[in-house]
Amino acid sequence: MPSMANPELPVPDGLVLRPFRGIRFTVDDLAGVTSPPYDLIDEAGVRELLDTHPNNVVRLILPGSDHHRYAEARTTLHEWLSSGVLAADDRPALYVYEQSGPGILQRGLIGDVGLAGPEAGIILPHEDVMPGPVADRLALMSTTEANLEPIFLLYDGAGGAASGLVDRIAASRPPLAETATSDGLRHRLWAVTDAGELASIDADLRPRQALIADGHHRYATYLALQREHRSATAAGPDATGVPAGSGTSPAEGAGGSAEPGPWDLGLALLVDSTAYPPNLKAIHRVVPGLPPEEALTKARGSWRVQEHADLAEGLAALEQTTGPAYLLSGGGMTHLLSDPDPDQLEHAMPPGRSAGWRALNTSVLAEFLLPKVWGTDDDERSVRIVHHDPEAAVRLARACGGTAVLLRPLAVEDVLAVAAQGERVPRKSTSFGPKPRTGLVLRLLSPLPEPGGEASAPPSGEPAP
Repeated sequence: MPSMANPELPVPDGLVLRPFRGIRFTVDDLAGVTSPPYDLIDEAGVRELLDTHPNNVVRLILPGSDHHRYAEARTTLHEWLSSGVLAADDRPALYVYEQSGPGILQRGLIGDVGLAGPEAGIILPHEDVMPGPVADRLALMSTTEANLEPIFLLYDGAGGAASGLVDRIAASRPPLAETATSDGLRHRLWAVTDAGELASIDADLRPRQALIADGHHRYATYLALQREHRSATAAGPDATGVPAGSGTSPAEGAGGSAEPGPWDLGLALLVDSTAYPPNLKAIHRVVPGLPPEEALTKARGSWRVQEHADLAEGLAALEQTTGPAYLLSGGGMTHLLSDPDPDQLEHAMPPGRSAGWRALNTSVLAEFLLPKVWGTDDDERSVRIVHHDPEAAVRLARACGGTAVLLRPLAVEDVLAVAAQGERVPRKSTSFGPKPRTGLVLRLLSPLPEPGGEASAPPSGEPAP
């Protein structure tokens, strides 16, 4: 992460969400051109989305598979802008975004969030990031000069002006865009352009603090892009390598500036977690090549093991547990691991961690069950990840001759407590939802070309250079 003590990096004076000129699809079938976040789409999902609509946003967020894929995404983006498949809104705006469905209602604001490292205490991460996904998103964002999907931030709005305005707009104004997606959710979008309303939102948000609920790798990419851009600008206009038309003036170089440039901000959805408590779901593991029988044999020396007839019965038993517990399955019978041997557990957990961190089921999994009991590290090479769906995890385990390790979701308050102490939960510990739908509104980091070759004002609303 870049250090916010670096004088070349501007430090926001609080939680800042700036209006920008959103880039939106002009097609009638909005559901057909949107997608889930990139990291929730597998190869089959990509094919399904492309079959749904030729202009699905997955062509931008998960382009191709060879080394030309990032350039391919840039070309596609420019083609869609030139042909009118995508178009910029006339005025910079914050966007009220509502997701609703059976048992679900979430409203928030989409805008340009001012970037700050974790030490600034403005935007708190709760997960570490892996270098591979950051490098991938960095290449995509720098090549396309765009933020193609928002990260998801939570904050304690405490009944403030921003939350009140969001609800009034959603209840009283016709939406700018509306669609229903195959997952059963209805999505509505409103543009907030009134200067008084924008000022009220800004004043309410400044003293607050946000938690990254989803998008840690993209936020790390935002910070990396900011650092690269500021360093290049400080080196001089002939040595920058800064994308042409980035919308940043020479005055925004070394020494920081009061007026942020496009690369000092990142696309984000900001939701008041007091008004709209998030839905926190579990992320399950599959250990390929570890048959359930072997997993159980190795676990019996340090865990209480209970047998259950099927997946439904086992999941019900898992739900009733307290403390670290896991349901193992490879199909057929399931087995509940609970009540680990306290001495072995204490010896396995790393020193210097808070009691809250040590009690997380994902911490015990990553530090004790996987490496000490099964001899497997919880990394991308050794362990597969399955979001939310225990049946999908069991199917994957059966296909790869392994064991599905099913978890209870963490509690929101436990995640917040860990993040507030500057700690990180183990990788893939949380899945907050509902996540923003990708493709409803995009953000460009460079000016839009006008007919005749003139550049318009930067889409993010900053003054043109």
